[in-house]
Amino acid sequence: MSLASASGSLLRSCARQQLTTSRAALASCQQSRGVADASKASFQSPFGSTTTKIPDFSKYSSKKSPRSNQVFSYFMAGSLGLASAVGAKATVQDFLVNMSASADVLAQAKVEIGLGAIPEGKNVIIKWRGKPVFIRHRTQSEIDEANQIDHTTLRDPQTDEERVQDPKWLVMLGVCTHLGCVPIGEAGDYGGWFCPCHGSHYDISGRIRKGPAPLNLEVPQYNFPTDETLVIG
Repeated sequence: MSLASASGSLLRSCARQQLTTSRAALASCQQSRGVADASKASFQSPFGSTTTKIPDFSKYSSKKSPRSNQVFSYFMAGSLGLASAVGAKATVQDFLVNMSASADVLAQAKVEIGLGAIPEGKNVIIKWRGKPVFIRHRTQSEIDEANQIDHTTLRDPQTDEERVQDPKWLVMLGVCTHLGCVPIGEAGDYGGWFCPCHGSHYDISGRIRKGPAPLNLEVPQYNFPTDETLVIG
């Protein structure tokens, strides 16, 4: 036999052996896969045939009647609501107390003056809320003079009756309506008040008659609790 034919025979023999080995491996793999598929199809869940079983919590439930449980729930809800309301009220109250005026400011909110100590025809000056207040006990001639003026011709038209509650008593803030100066009493061209800063003249009713001031002297809120007492504020 020649060398060429011997080599061909050897190669064919090796090829047949490899093919046989491959077929055996493939058959073994298919057999293993079939076993695995069979085992998977026959898998049994440790939780039984179904997983939708509802747990039993009966041992945790209350042994009391449903009505008793409702009463307890309502009591707890009401107590919580009451505690919340008390806390909110305290918070709002503390906030309002902190925001309100201090004691010294409230003490100046109202001022009481005894009128018996003011003689007729005289002025007094008191301090109210940090501002001077003029109080004049007017004579009858001063009242008549204030009423004789034609108020329609004034810069800030006001009758004397609109500025007083009792004609005998004129109560005004002692602050010039021009730049906030304090006028001088019983002075000026009209016998009332005169502001020396810029030359504003006010009459016996506190109305502007001459000078740069645009408005009459302001009348604060006041009342007469008795004939001899004046309360400002």
